[in-house]
Amino acid sequence: MKIPKQIQPLVDDGLVDDVISRLMSGKEADVYVVRCGDDIRCAKVYKDAVKRSFKKAAQYQEGRKVRNSRRGRAMEKGSKFGRKQQEETWQNAEVDALFLLASAGVRVPQPYDCLNGVLLMELITDEDGDVAPRLNDVSMSAEQAIEDHLLVMHSVKKMLCAGLVHGDLSEFNVLVDENGPVIIDLPQAVNAVANNNAQAMLNRDVQNMTRYYAQFAPELRHTHYEKEIWSLFENGKLLPDTELTGLFEESTEAADVDAVMLEIQAILAEEQERKLRLRDEDD
Repeated sequence: MKIPKQIQPLVDDGLVDDVISRLMSGKEADVYVVRCGDDIRCAKVYKDAVKRSFKKAAQYQEGRKVRNSRRGRAMEKGSKFGRKQQEETWQNAEVDALFLLASAGVRVPQPYDCLNGVLLMELITDEDGDVAPRLNDVSMSAEQAIEDHLLVMHSVKKMLCAGLVHGDLSEFNVLVDENGPVIIDLPQAVNAVANNNAQAMLNRDVQNMTRYYAQFAPELRHTHYEKEIWSLFENGKLLPDTELTGLFEESTEAADVDAVMLEIQAILAEEQERKLRLRDEDD
């Protein structure tokens, strides 16, 4: 097929030899199957911000660090240079997330390079060597659904241990190869500590996946992996090899209102005493 203009620089640099087909067109990027020497890979071509339909991007960018202060100021002002830097930050977030998560043992496509808004990465295939289907196109037995759901929960756990939350996880962002689910599409991944929306996003990610798999195994609706995972994370007890149960018991311990009020009164009295002491010193 005709080589898209965004991929042409990679062809000129010898990173891509041929574009075989267009794999899909999404809200943030177009993906192509390409040949790189003897390897078949995929090239993700990011869309410009004006063409991208991803909503509430600001929520996802909260907490992302920009090392260069000039770039950071430009991004805040929204200048042309700033918008360009914001686009690069958005794209690099996926590259960084893929390298980090692959090294952390999360099943994601292996990234290779990112140049001029094009990400070269592993093409996920099924047992026959064909392009792996998205999860939303896959039917399964209840037993398989329970097994794959647990694999996804462990991936979510490992992502959080690596400091990230996917933020847009659903059956449309998971591929299924011969070994099970592979998580894709990570430009919106958020810093679990620096982003105030991280817990809500993790809850939504887990609930989306549970809702899908529960179509095949209704008993999954009674699991609470999102609460279990976040509680362990908050208490510093979440590790990559932590076993998950999906069980979570809400605290039934009533708040000690009297103790809280006494503490507030003590703080107010201490502040009043400080003010009086300062006034006496001025006199």
